[in-house]
Amino acid sequence: QVELKGPLGKGTSSVTVRGIWHGLDVAVKCIQPHSFQDMESFSRFCQEVELLSKNRHPYVIRLLAACLRPPEHAWIVTEYFPLTLTEWLHGDKKRRKQRSHPLPPLRSRLRVALEVALGMQYLHELKPRVVHRDLKPSNIFLDDGLHARVADFGFGRFLQDDEKSLTGETGTYIYMAPEVIRHEPYDGSCDVYSFGVILCELATGEPPYVELSSGPMQIALSVAYEDLRPALPSNSTEKFLPALIEAAWHKKADQRPTFAEIVWRLRRLLIPVGSGCCPGTSSLK
Repeated sequence: QVELKGPLGKGTSSVTVRGIWHGLDVAVKCIQPHSFQDMESFSRFCQEVELLSKNRHPYVIRLLAACLRPPEHAWIVTEYFPLTLTEWLHGDKKRRKQRSHPLPPLRSRLRVALEVALGMQYLHELKPRVVHRDLKPSNIFLDDGLHARVADFGFGRFLQDDEKSLTGETGTYIYMAPEVIRHEPYDGSCDVYSFGVILCELATGEPPYVELSSGPMQIALSVAYEDLRPALPSNSTEKFLPALIEAAWHKKADQRPTFAEIVWRLRRLLIPVGSGCCPGTSSLK
């Protein structure tokens, strides 16, 4: 039923291709046969399907279909969006230090941040809640109206309330929480840390640690053991924005805000002047 088109990307365990399904543009994640040589990899695939099938939120990518006959046929079919947050912010990946298009207005960037936070709030408030564990700009897509979709649950799993049992080096180094890097138990607050790095990237328009010559592993070690963080926005007209970023990437996981709190604070920043909705409203342009 799915007509496969060109490749979109390749990971260690899957290949994602563009396809046509009932006239719709879709993304088809084809799981490599070798990925199902053990029960853990099969369980991971089933987790991803279960997570996506339960999703009913405008800012989380939607599962359209799946084929669960591993290892021969293991496909996940989702909505297709050609633009990632990375590409929207930085353009061609090969030219990150030489911007090929103007930086989107700060208000637009913060609106995207709010939508990502709303999607993550939804995931964290599910019963059982969902921890993404690999939140980063390349896993956030934008539709034609530049509205966000949180995607790629390959590392996600369910957590019971108050459970803090996830361990292991999961995710992408420069967006990874220090407790994850140190192989300590962690919970959904690791997603809040990752969001803090993304929010800083949205605020500054620069990739994290772009000014450093260190590699991802060295940066990760400095984050975990020396409290290294990306450079905060220096020209923000809103003093609350750097404070929110610092709260989100706090070194103590239990001191980080929830996504519900982040949503409330971002909404305050985005309320137009004179709306009368909230004291201290924003003058963002």
